[in-house]
Amino acid sequence: MNRPLQAIVFDFDGVIANSEPLHLLAFQQALAADGVELSATDYYSRYLGYDDVGMFEALGRDRGMSMQGERVAELVARKGDRMQDLLHSGSVLFPGALEFIREAAAAVPIAIASGALRHEIDEIIDAAGVADLFATIVAAGDTPESKPSPAPYRLAFEQLRERTGRDLDPRRSVAIEDSRWGLESARGAGLRLVGVTTSYAAGELSSAELVVDGLAALTLPALDKLVAS
Repeated sequence: MNRPLQAIVFDFDGVIANSEPLHLLAFQQALAADGVELSATDYYSRYLGYDDVGMFEALGRDRGMSMQGERVAELVARKGDRMQDLLHSGSVLFPGALEFIREAAAAVPIAIASGALRHEIDEIIDAAGVADLFATIVAAGDTPESKPSPAPYRLAFEQLRERTGRDLDPRRSVAIEDSRWGLESARGAGLRLVGVTTSYAAGELSSAELVVDGLAALTLPALDKLVAS
């Protein structure tokens, strides 16, 4: 089928994996060892869009604490250990995510552009049996700047073009995101924008051209219609 849609780039946390609550808990546990509190309100309103390094650095700036170099590296390692323990506690995929990923991969090239650590992404998609469906994965540390910079989506899209050998058009390709930071990143890379209300209400995803409850509510015909408009 010669469909209007050419490619899909997924965010990971909050789109494929319901891991944002786990990230929050891991950050809280890592910071608690230093006597620092992080509320859910602060995390979701201020820090969700960052990768681990960016989150600790931003927290340090906001609170006037020294968060650089070795201290950030230690906190990132500590948070990573907590996250691994939490990930092993059960399935973290959103309902309908597997089905949509399989359907999408059978139709167009797909990729991931995420601020999550690569081993966390790999572990989850390996366990789900869909790792080989993604043409490329951009994870934390793969670009000099993380979201909301367009760098992660630009790299993912460039790698999709290289690995498929296709002259993909960003205006006929879709990014699926759960946060305004992610949508800003994808917009800067020229992709069409789909928001899922798994982490924020629709009103906070106002830059998205299409907003749905999650991957279970998304269809390929809806994406065809979006990129054809």
